[in-house]
Amino acid sequence: MKAILVELPKQHSSLITIKKIKERDFDATLHFHDFCELSFVKKSSGKRIIGDSITNFSDGDLVLMSPNLPHMWYEDIPTSNNHRNKSVEAIVIYFPINFLEKICTDPGDLSKKTTLFEKAERGMRFTGKTRAKITKHLEKMTAMEGLPQIIEFLKIVNIMLNTDEFDLLAGLGYFHSYNEKDTERMNQVYKYIMVNFTKPISLETIASVAHMTPPAFCSFFKKRAQKSFTRFLNELRIGHACKLLQNEKLSISDVCYEIGYQNFVNFNKHFKQITGKTPSTYRKELSTIRSF
Repeated sequence: MKAILVELPKQHSSLITIKKIKERDFDATLHFHDFCELSFVKKSSGKRIIGDSITNFSDGDLVLMSPNLPHMWYEDIPTSNNHRNKSVEAIVIYFPINFLEKICTDPGDLSKKTTLFEKAERGMRFTGKTRAKITKHLEKMTAMEGLPQIIEFLKIVNIMLNTDEFDLLAGLGYFHSYNEKDTERMNQVYKYIMVNFTKPISLETIASVAHMTPPAFCSFFKKRAQKSFTRFLNELRIGHACKLLQNEKLSISDVCYEIGYQNFVNFNKHFKQITGKTPSTYRKELSTIRSF
């Protein structure tokens, strides 16, 4: 299987490559490559696909991924017609998975490294003080070159090796089953879903986007996404509902219809299946958190 590498800059060092992004939009392309990737979103918000996981991201999102883990960041469509101030800012670091073997022979550190990258096979989203410490070092790295830059990155690696402040994103049983042709087809499917998930999407419609019959598409999608199209669509909608529920100006009923459900019963049912709680309970918990 040949990996696809999207816009990876020239490798200035045998150890790390830094890519600074400051654009109007993310290049929303599903891809995977032969490097570990540490991605820090300074400014943007939307939906993030990593393996079989689809979740919201916002300013400050920080994720580590092992090689060949399919991923994609897609910005939410702005509600305002004024896009002049819209921009994306991010810092991405690529480095080979054998990075630590090149500079360290300590068995304890190598054992931690193995554990870290086993977790990174599912995507690790860093949180709390760990995220703050790592992003501080990332900012410093962008103004450095050569040995000082590598030393600063080693500080990041040491933090990642010794923290428990993270969430794992892809499912425990997730396995990568893409090739180049699959990736292009799934790109078209994902992009269509991201733009249209707040409207009804029939199986016939989404199958036609992939240039397949409905039965063939169902089999194809489930094998690659490792969940059914219906489950994927519901997870995307409910994830967006969680984001909208933070806006107290919107009623729960408003949120239901805003994300594409045609009746409140289905919305409640799927929300509870996916989050383990009702929309009203979820909103109450948000209010409680804000009060502290």
